[in-house]
Amino acid sequence: MKKLVLTLIVSTISYFGFSQSCCSSVSKADCNKDDMQLMASTKEFQKAHDSPLPYTHVSLAGGEMIKFKTPDGQMANAFLIKSAKKSNKYLFVYQEWWGLNDYIKKQSETFYNDLKDVNVMAIDMYDGKVATSPEEAGKLMGAADQKRLASIIEGGINYVGKDAKIASVGWCFGGGLSLKSALLEGKQAVGCVMYYGMPEKDVNKLKTLNCDVLGLFAGKEQWISPAVVAQFEKDMATAGKTVKVKSYDAEHAFANPSNPKYDKVAGEDAYDLAIAYLKSKF
Repeated sequence: MKKLVLTLIVSTISYFGFSQSCCSSVSKADCNKDDMQLMASTKEFQKAHDSPLPYTHVSLAGGEMIKFKTPDGQMANAFLIKSAKKSNKYLFVYQEWWGLNDYIKKQSETFYNDLKDVNVMAIDMYDGKVATSPEEAGKLMGAADQKRLASIIEGGINYVGKDAKIASVGWCFGGGLSLKSALLEGKQAVGCVMYYGMPEKDVNKLKTLNCDVLGLFAGKEQWISPAVVAQFEKDMATAGKTVKVKSYDAEHAFANPSNPKYDKVAGEDAYDLAIAYLKSKF
């Protein structure tokens, strides 16, 4: 497989705290997309993902879909599992490029059961759309508007209230969103887990982080590659922030049980690290 090469002229454009990469070799519309969105449109990235295995989730913890207002005047959706005891602790869960499907709901419930007394909120970043094929996922992820993504995250923060303590976790597209969420959460952020997501590259933005980061990456992948991860570690050090990284001898999406190529050993080890980290934050 040929390596994906993107020649980028990088400039910082502020969209609710998001940094963008503007490319001389792509359309003006593509200049408003982040690096991972640009990858989503390529056949190489799409071929690296198999369609999710069929699964229907039935919540045993009382999880339900909710709606909340967003700063852009629209409404957004989330799958919310409320703590049995009243709690100001929230885990924001960010979907893979497929969207808020039943696997994300299942994983949200797993976090809920293990964390105890923490509200878990899986935020729908595609406004109700869910992909079932790599081609569909590539279109949804590639077409996601950065202003809208930021507004949805901010709406979620507003929904849980200014006294909430928030940690975040996400995979693939959601891995990058987890970090962006932590940046937008400000002083409310207590933790951030990134599974093979594209890191923020603006050191000045990283300086505003209020929490450390746990990064769980795939050592064999060519997109969020070991070189990208190493640069992220350097950028976090420059920003005076802490990141703990573990790279597995695995391919992208190794921790996704809907992936026919799911790596059980690496996936379970990564989850053990993630849940231990999140418990320490709450």
